[in-house]
Amino acid sequence: MKVDNNYKHLKILEHIPIFSCLLPTEQSSFNQIIKEKHFKKNSIILMEDDSKNFMYVVFSGKIKVVRINPDGKEQILVIRKRGDFFGEMTLLDGKSQPATIVAMEDAAVGLILKSDFEQYFMKDTNVLKEIITLLCERLRESWAMLKLLALPDAESRVRAVLAHIGSIYGIKDVRGIVIPFKLTHKEIADFAALTRETVSRLLARFSQSGEIEIIGRSTIILKSSFFHMN
Repeated sequence: MKVDNNYKHLKILEHIPIFSCLLPTEQSSFNQIIKEKHFKKNSIILMEDDSKNFMYVVFSGKIKVVRINPDGKEQILVIRKRGDFFGEMTLLDGKSQPATIVAMEDAAVGLILKSDFEQYFMKDTNVLKEIITLLCERLRESWAMLKLLALPDAESRVRAVLAHIGSIYGIKDVRGIVIPFKLTHKEIADFAALTRETVSRLLARFSQSGEIEIIGRSTIILKSSFFHMN
């Protein structure tokens, strides 16, 4: 089973740009030193004060990066799924991340020590270029969240959340843009800084107008008319 897991993990790492820049021997060696941890749904993976020592790769499941507002309400900053990674900025500047990482569902996460990160990734020019590209992407994500939260009304925020998630993770098929993981009304509400009731009402309206299709209770398809309304 360990060999199978190592193979699966290596195939995930091969699709991450900063890892794919490594030589095959380095990829294999690096894969052997990653420590895998499992987390149950809603459990805390990382608190702000613990974020300076590790970088993380999501091997399975889905996690969220959240900030707790002064009123105690949770604000989702970003969602990460299988094949995504986070924590690289704290390893680069040594400062803690002002957020908490929580498992949205049962998840397996690979932990990368700061010393291993420096050994494998900070000495290769190609990897450093990929890190710069990555930091630019992270900055754009932050800009998108600031723009989203500045929107004046609930409908605009919900539309922006769905469009944002669809642009990053969406899979296009004949039906429209499929968000390829379960996304509850509460999670959308936490993303948009709204109440769940408000989000449920708006999603029902979007569904009735044919702008979105909801399969089951949480799989969302964004139809072409949804984007024409934006």
